[in-house]
Amino acid sequence: MATGYGEILRARHATRLLVGTLVGRLPNATAAIAIVLFVRAEGGTYSLAGGLAAVYAVATAVGQPLLGRLVDLYGQPRVMLPSAVVSALGMAAFAVVGPDARGAAYAAMVVAGVFTPPLEGGLRALWPDVLGKEEQVHTAYAMDAVAQEVMFTVGPLLVTGMVSLWSERAALLAVNVLGVLGALSVVLSRPSRAWRSAPREAHWLGALRSPGLLALLGAFLFVGTALGAITVAGVSYADDHGGDVVYGAMVAGLGLGALVGGVVYGARQWAGVPERRLVVLVGLLAVFYVPLVLTPGAVAMVGLSTLAGVFLAPSLACAFVVVDRHAPRGTVTEAFSWLVTTFTVGTAVGTAAGGPVVEWGGAVWGYAVPGLAGAAALLVLVGTRRVLAVPGGGGTVEDSSENDRSRAVEPGFSAGHQA
Repeated sequence: MATGYGEILRARHATRLLVGTLVGRLPNATAAIAIVLFVRAEGGTYSLAGGLAAVYAVATAVGQPLLGRLVDLYGQPRVMLPSAVVSALGMAAFAVVGPDARGAAYAAMVVAGVFTPPLEGGLRALWPDVLGKEEQVHTAYAMDAVAQEVMFTVGPLLVTGMVSLWSERAALLAVNVLGVLGALSVVLSRPSRAWRSAPREAHWLGALRSPGLLALLGAFLFVGTALGAITVAGVSYADDHGGDVVYGAMVAGLGLGALVGGVVYGARQWAGVPERRLVVLVGLLAVFYVPLVLTPGAVAMVGLSTLAGVFLAPSLACAFVVVDRHAPRGTVTEAFSWLVTTFTVGTAVGTAAGGPVVEWGGAVWGYAVPGLAGAAALLVLVGTRRVLAVPGGGGTVEDSSENDRSRAVEPGFSAGHQA
């Protein structure tokens, strides 16, 4: 199982790009907890902390596809590093003015969020150039999904450790310094400097002119909704079944399930087109959300939470492949960034919807929301299967692949994307 991952990590530049991207994304992965801890340490309310974190999240969702389009137009170094620096300066300004100067604090959150560099989409755009073989690219996407689970687990622990050693303000600043260093490591690498997007057709919709991509985004809006709702329902359940310890165990179970599922999925090669495989994976994801409504005892609930996470990373890994196949020529970074944005928005919607549902019907009805959202994601994929069957925004698979290999930048590097 480890052989495939080992081959990827031994490929030249691969480990540097993966680690640099993960470190560069730490400010985004830890923003919510870092903001809340800092605001509370400065005497602010939870409502203010939540509002600032929400503004940061929305600003990030807006900025990712916009910066992704700029990356496709001008290359990674010209966009990634300046945006990382500006984003870090926004957080630094927030750390200096504090939450009491509310206007300045919210403005700082907007700047920090909008200029968050699209490192996630950028890495996926680089994998074909770094690895070359299509099957290795697919494995790299799975490893990427697994790495995200690790990052979102380790990141908050890193912040709390910095707080215990120094202070909340120092943790906020240190994480963003690390983010800039991670982005710097990526953009100074040869693949990042050499990468160029394939020539693109000028169109104001950019990547969104692909019907297949729109279908995929619609489905993963609901997948994000399911995850957001699970978070709220889990809090309600834990209140009656052991408190924070049980809630932490359920969250860890979801992460563990996703980690195991992603590792297993990426360790083998899969026959058939990824669009059909994605329907099966999202269907299984939806099915394993349903038993959560049983809300059994704490131990059993942790087990169900673990099972509910198993097909998340495989679904995301397969979705990365589908995005790559359906992104219009020259828009791959933007397309990946749209997936990040849609998933983020869906999570926010699920969190917002889960609150009133839990207050009305308790944890049981709260856990019904993920099941319904998962079913909606599956229905979107099934209902748009004809659109998804035509990769490349209307061309054939062969046409898409040929077009995107038509412009090599340096020997050993392809023109910019498409596995």
